[in-house]
Amino acid sequence: MAQGIKDKVAVIGVGCSKFGERWDCSAEDLLIEAYKEAITDAGVDPNDIEGGFAGTAFPTVHLGKAATPIAQILRLDYVPFSRNENYCGTGADAFRFASYAVASGAIDLALVVGVEKLKDVGTPGLPVGGVDTPPKGNFLAPLLSGGPGVFALLATAYFAKYNIDYTAGKEMLARISAKSHYNGSLNPRAHMRRAVTIETIISAPIIAWPLGLFDCCGVTDGAACAVLCRSEDAKKYRDDPIYVKALQISCTSGAPEEWAAGSWDGTYIETTRQAAARAYKEAGVKNPREEISFAEIHDCFSITEAIIMEDLGFSAQGHVKDDVFDGRFHHDGAQPMNISGGLKSFGHPIGATGIRMVYELVTQMQGRAETPARQLRNVKLGLTHNLGDAPSRSVVAITILGKELG
Repeated sequence: MAQGIKDKVAVIGVGCSKFGERWDCSAEDLLIEAYKEAITDAGVDPNDIEGGFAGTAFPTVHLGKAATPIAQILRLDYVPFSRNENYCGTGADAFRFASYAVASGAIDLALVVGVEKLKDVGTPGLPVGGVDTPPKGNFLAPLLSGGPGVFALLATAYFAKYNIDYTAGKEMLARISAKSHYNGSLNPRAHMRRAVTIETIISAPIIAWPLGLFDCCGVTDGAACAVLCRSEDAKKYRDDPIYVKALQISCTSGAPEEWAAGSWDGTYIETTRQAAARAYKEAGVKNPREEISFAEIHDCFSITEAIIMEDLGFSAQGHVKDDVFDGRFHHDGAQPMNISGGLKSFGHPIGATGIRMVYELVTQMQGRAETPARQLRNVKLGLTHNLGDAPSRSVVAITILGKELG
């Protein structure tokens, strides 16, 4: 019978590059930046790393499609290394594979890295067909033809179902984005470091009604890294390891046409609900609204964050607006969300995002945020959430980390 991952694996070191338009750096530079920090943070000898797991969603000239170039860049000769991609859940999935390898006893120390160099592509969104290759039936092509449009449908459906008029709906979305931009303004590693007013967000140009410019996240260059070991060995390396409580992935198998003919009404994301239910069971969480101290959420669009709040059980169905207006998810609220700035402000280099979220959870729970204004208080359980592809046929990855065993 499956036992789950709870308390079997610990994070003993994390690293994260500065995110942004890193014209001065290659993908290799970003990898090394995050890797060096993680190795130093863990206090381990690189020669003791017994397995490497890399997440990259798009191939680049130097990194290619395999793990070998990444192992070579990090000088991890002859160490077993693998690479994966799983839409926007890529980094979280690499973390999952590394955790399972450690928990199984196959290796003692695992390295997990994620990297993406997207600003060099020269397109405003994600590259079609990969960074260096022409389009060839890429899985993201339908989404890339109108990503904001696809997610805008969530907003129109949600507003209609719960009788939210345009003015109130726009302000709810604007408050979500304003919160993320404020958090990003405090974060020295964030891509976008300027606070934006609710009024500015509401009056910005519409991209796909009702989503405006500030409701949509951009693409970013960046890398993140973590070092893992078994929980019983963690305090050999540091006094304050952070423990893995749950790792879950949920994928849909149906095409959008099949969803449209079914009961789905476009106001929720079933993969999030399914992954969350399994993650809470694995972690022993009974009431996520009260037990999850904070979370890093996949806010590719402001409406996505709003709906995810309900799907994760942080808000009651149809009532996320109440919590948004009450400030529940602010940095000083009862349940802070995206204290890093989120995808909207910190940035979204696909392969790195899931691991970057782990970085945020770990540093917050260890009391090591870069500035006092960013540091949360009394956080015990944290959650990361990634959503890949379109809402109707998505992959969702959820990770729960805890400050203490048990």
